[in-house]
Amino acid sequence: MQYGDLQFFDIILFAVIAGFIIYRLRSVLGKRTGFQKDHNQHTPKYKEEETETKTQIPSLLENELKLENVYKKVPSFNHKEFLEGAKKAFEIIISSFNSGDKKTLKNLVSKDVFSAFEKAIDEKANNPSSQFYSLIIESVADAKVNNNIISISINFVSEQMINDDEGKIIKNKDTWTFEKPVNSSSPIWILTQT
Repeated sequence: MQYGDLQFFDIILFAVIAGFIIYRLRSVLGKRTGFQKDHNQHTPKYKEEETETKTQIPSLLENELKLENVYKKVPSFNHKEFLEGAKKAFEIIISSFNSGDKKTLKNLVSKDVFSAFEKAIDEKANNPSSQFYSLIIESVADAKVNNNIISISINFVSEQMINDDEGKIIKNKDTWTFEKPVNSSSPIWILTQT
């Protein structure tokens, strides 16, 4: 046997070994021709609803449950800040009305409400000697989001004292509606109905 025959024999031997390895790999791994079904089709697909992040609605008191309507459409809404602000706004608006401060009122109420307050002040229907004694939010009467406007109606129970005399306390129940655009970054809510 000559040296050239040995090289030829080695090449044939390596080709047979390579063929055997390819054959074994194919039988173990299989062969993809392009017509097989996609194996991903067999894995269950999750519904989009399940993968969406659901809005976390904080626990609300029974008299605040209507605020869920706002949380469902405006996840960034904060009911505690709103209710605190509503109480402050009530006090400022009533105190401004009682003292006849139209300038302060104008920035906190709608045009219609301002016209009603202005008329009452001009007719001396306000009482400058009245001061706040107590204020509570009895309940949320209504809460909704329509046309990108958040609208919340609050039932207030207030007590006002006349001439710093605790014997002369007047109790009032009022339902006020505050509104604010959804995309507004201002903390101010406008009083639109009394």
